[in-house]
Amino acid sequence: MHRFRPIPLGHAIPNCPHAISVSLPTMADLIGYEEKVPEVMRQVPTGYPRFVLHPFVRMLTAEFSRRQGLEGRSVWLTATLELAEALCRWVGGDARVVVEGVLTAVAFAHVPERNARAKAFLQHCGGFISSRQAEDALVAAGLVPVPAPEASVDTDPLGVVKRELRRAFSGTCDDDLFVSASGMNAVYSAFDAVRAVQTPRGRTTWIQLGWLYLDTIAILRKFTADPETDYVALPSVHDLGALQRVLEERRGRVAGIITEVPTNPLIRSCDLPALGALARAHGAHLVVDASIASPWNVDVLPHADVALASLTKYGAAEGDILAGAAAVNPKGGDAAALRAGLTTGIAPMYRRDLARLAHEIRAVDRVLAGVNASTVRVAEYLAGRPEVKRLHWALAPESRANFLQVARAPAAVGGMITFELEPGRFARFYDRVRLPKGPSFGLRNTLICPFIYLGHYELVTSAPGRELLARHSLNPELLRLSVGLEPVDEIIGALAESLDALETG
Repeated sequence: MHRFRPIPLGHAIPNCPHAISVSLPTMADLIGYEEKVPEVMRQVPTGYPRFVLHPFVRMLTAEFSRRQGLEGRSVWLTATLELAEALCRWVGGDARVVVEGVLTAVAFAHVPERNARAKAFLQHCGGFISSRQAEDALVAAGLVPVPAPEASVDTDPLGVVKRELRRAFSGTCDDDLFVSASGMNAVYSAFDAVRAVQTPRGRTTWIQLGWLYLDTIAILRKFTADPETDYVALPSVHDLGALQRVLEERRGRVAGIITEVPTNPLIRSCDLPALGALARAHGAHLVVDASIASPWNVDVLPHADVALASLTKYGAAEGDILAGAAAVNPKGGDAAALRAGLTTGIAPMYRRDLARLAHEIRAVDRVLAGVNASTVRVAEYLAGRPEVKRLHWALAPESRANFLQVARAPAAVGGMITFELEPGRFARFYDRVRLPKGPSFGLRNTLICPFIYLGHYELVTSAPGRELLARHSLNPELLRLSVGLEPVDEIIGALAESLDALETG
């Protein structure tokens, strides 16, 4: 019997109340989701929590608005008071903070453009409250039943998480480590901490090295001092000569460099030791996101000032928590100031989420051992298929040497593979393949998605957008595969079945 069965549109992945992914089983479904087609959206009650508000969060927002007499206004519950105040400044006008007990919100006169601006800010910064916090508030109000118990660690969960993070981020102690409410909150908080240190020195330029995750790009595009002049995007992680020229041209003005090792979704790795030396020589702080392979697989902190990871991936492999981490290099520049900035800026995890993470993160070694081994086999299989035009993974030839400089073991590759098929086969393959289809990666269950469509639909559907993607070597029909812990022969079998069908029509 095949392990993989089709998951209907809109069903949670995994099947639990706080799942972070959602099934989008066909390209028609995915396009309908992106274009907000009513017939599709009625079947998609939830989604990745930074993009689609969880039903508990929507229900609590309505109840909060009723209790505070805010019906008819835009109301956004936020993870912290600091994020609420930042959102007020971002939205402007009549926006104000409303506090009720432990809940904090921002309210303002409803105008669609301002409402969308507020949602985008919270998406980029990881500023929404969690579904568990909303659930507990609804339970207290008598609006939903008490949830079933879930496995968790209730005694010193933060200590449990930091113990695992000390292994992931070499040379750190607990004071160097920060656990956040989402991976993007860790990214935003690190950006903000570096900005606070560097701006008084006249350093306001930020450099993006390679194509990075969409919300990291959005932070740089929107939150630099002057996005027209202070944001520089360099397409190739391999071209450190181009980076050096920018650093020379803007000597004394570069605040920070952000990159991913490897990058999402092309899974390319820069020469990180050389990059770190270049950043230090120019007084720029280097921020490195290790989420794709995980910081347990790649040792990036010795070369960076701040290292980041989404603990939603691999650390919380059950797929029911958002979480992130930031680590300050104690030997890096301005370490004390960066720790102080992260201490005040990070959005801490809600207590139930943290307790759940402490339970799940103890399995990270087992998860990665299985995922790493299976990913190597799946990549080798796809490399031998004639239908696969281009294959991207940690040990692909163009980045292999750079990746191995920081990999903790030769096969410590993480679970992500992306690949491109011969023209005309993308949608047929995606619609037919029996693997779970939805956003996210680094989970126990395998996931596949048309990542560029899902993350950058506005670029895919416009001529200038496609030109931008082409400049960054991004094929809109790229497929992103996150290898899970199912038997690897069954994962390969599902891929083979769909690839074989391309030949038979």
